[in-house]
Amino acid sequence: MAPSTFARRPSLPAFLRRRPVAVLLGVVVTLAVAAGLLWRPVFAGEDSPRGHVRVSTGVASGVYARYGQLLSSQLERDAPGLDLVLHPSQGSVENIARLVSGEADFAIATADTLAAYIAGDGEGADRLRACARLYDDYIQLVVPAASEVESVQDLRGLRVGVGQDESGVQPAARELLAAGGLDMETDIEAVREGINSMPRMLEAGRLDAFFWSGGLPTSAIERLADYAAIRIVPLGDLMPALTADNAQNAYYRSAVLPPDAYPQVSNDTVVDTVAVANLLVTTDAVDDAVVEQMTRSVINGRDRIGQEVHAAQRVDLRTAIYTQPLTLAEGARAYYRSAKS
Repeated sequence: MAPSTFARRPSLPAFLRRRPVAVLLGVVVTLAVAAGLLWRPVFAGEDSPRGHVRVSTGVASGVYARYGQLLSSQLERDAPGLDLVLHPSQGSVENIARLVSGEADFAIATADTLAAYIAGDGEGADRLRACARLYDDYIQLVVPAASEVESVQDLRGLRVGVGQDESGVQPAARELLAAGGLDMETDIEAVREGINSMPRMLEAGRLDAFFWSGGLPTSAIERLADYAAIRIVPLGDLMPALTADNAQNAYYRSAVLPPDAYPQVSNDTVVDTVAVANLLVTTDAVDDAVVEQMTRSVINGRDRIGQEVHAAQRVDLRTAIYTQPLTLAEGARAYYRSAKS
């Protein structure tokens, strides 16, 4: 037989020849452990909180819902052991109800709706706590570009979208109408629909105007402006009357919609309006470690979230602690103390 043309395989060292299976198994285990350690995120310590966290957000086409999705993504990076479950809602009023009933662990709500709930001795109001001030909602009164409406007073007798019954839009619309001398129940035809349907109704001529309270820009209004000529009516002149006699309205502030919020609408001009802060809210029943981690992820994710929810770029350690009318949750306090040390 002709000699083999293959080179002789190098012989194994003696110790491998004696116990090849056991040694190779040990090598494989060692490499697997090392790979696992390298894969494990450096921020997920052994004491990282675990479990399911329920967050009540908002309507599908609103900023609350998008912020919740992006915060969930940030939490996956920061604390893989926490499983964030997002629940859509009508908005702030429903979110507060879910918190006090135990249906949600965290929620987003505006400062004015929280103040109204507290002032009205709402059930469980004393258990509400804040994690962070997030960003401001800008109240926007949208009309067709050809509309004769130039102020809230011009809405008398018209069909006006005021938001769903458990949204934060509706209380703000009611207060703004009252500041303009109008009663929402008698002086307009109040249409109780949300941002998921009001733009389509305006474009179809089934609404004359609609109120919206949301971060800038709101995607539903951006999309409406892509195929319909619209305007945003100034509201800033209502501030004196809005805050004159109602303590909860102290949480409104004068603001301007910058031209780049809706370039298709602005014509390079600003619009005087009214804004109110959004808070990430929890209750005293939620574990402090979970609250601390959620607060950390809000701050950690500012830049990443802010790429899509532009208003979130304003979240930082200096402003996040201003959560009136709520006090900070203990877990949130622990985070802010550690971040400043």
